[in-house]
Amino acid sequence: MAISRMDAITKNKPKSKANQSQGLLLFKLSLTQLFALGTLKIRELVPYSPLSAIPHSHPTILGAATIRGATIPIIDMAAAIGYRPITEEERKDSYIIITDCQRMVIGFLVRSIDKIIECNWRDIEKPPSTLGKNAFLTGVTKIDDKLVQLLDVELLLSKVFPLSPETTRAILTDVQREYLKPMNILLVDDSKVARKQLSDALDSINIPYQVTADGKEALAIMEQAEREHQPINILVSDIEMPGLDGYELAFEVKNNSAIAPAYIILHTSLSSEISVSQAHQVGANEALTKFCAHELIEAMLRGAEKASANANL
Repeated sequence: MAISRMDAITKNKPKSKANQSQGLLLFKLSLTQLFALGTLKIRELVPYSPLSAIPHSHPTILGAATIRGATIPIIDMAAAIGYRPITEEERKDSYIIITDCQRMVIGFLVRSIDKIIECNWRDIEKPPSTLGKNAFLTGVTKIDDKLVQLLDVELLLSKVFPLSPETTRAILTDVQREYLKPMNILLVDDSKVARKQLSDALDSINIPYQVTADGKEALAIMEQAEREHQPINILVSDIEMPGLDGYELAFEVKNNSAIAPAYIILHTSLSSEISVSQAHQVGANEALTKFCAHELIEAMLRGAEKASANANL
């Protein structure tokens, strides 16, 4: 059995302003707990196949599999988030989820696949704060009265493949810094690691900003800022978020004349041209497909230039 991304998407058609097809793949890492990934992150599902060793790799990387002619590192997802590792005996009945995330094709070994379902992402709630800072979750929901935990793949990958300092730091000239500093900037991302990456990028160059984990809250912040005559000039938002996703947030902003002038930069861990084209459909000015501090700051500078030009009209 192999399920391609196209199969997953055509079976799952939640309503979105950008015709986004984003369902949930449910799977198990333990005997009882259901976990989930958004289907847009998934290329295909394949049964376990023998792996070749990768010397000096992270302890949770089991090896590499050759799938459709490509060599793909395979991570024991259970071990990576703190569950009991998948044993050699269990592997013959397990599945590999091939994901396309942060411009990397990665396979995650899971104990079993449950099903692919349609999902109203606005029904997904924030994970309880009692889970602590190291919980690999972006949200929780209930499916058929069972608790489902939506995994934070970005956080997981950051533990296995730490970003280099060159990726997380940007360099600005004094002129560029002064150009960007007056801008009111709002960062939105449900992933803890992504929020930290965004915040660190701006902290390192002393640029002020606001940050939130929630699309609905971001919209409220923008509306309140406009009422206080301090409008948000630059909005940087993740695309795949529970509640109000990035596409819908961008649509709502552009549909509100009071806050519509904001320069919208959507970013996504998905390595997909589809995400970029959909971002433009809902009114986003730019879409970035991997976190890179330099690319982010360059996009913000373009936003600052446009905001400055509008102010001078």
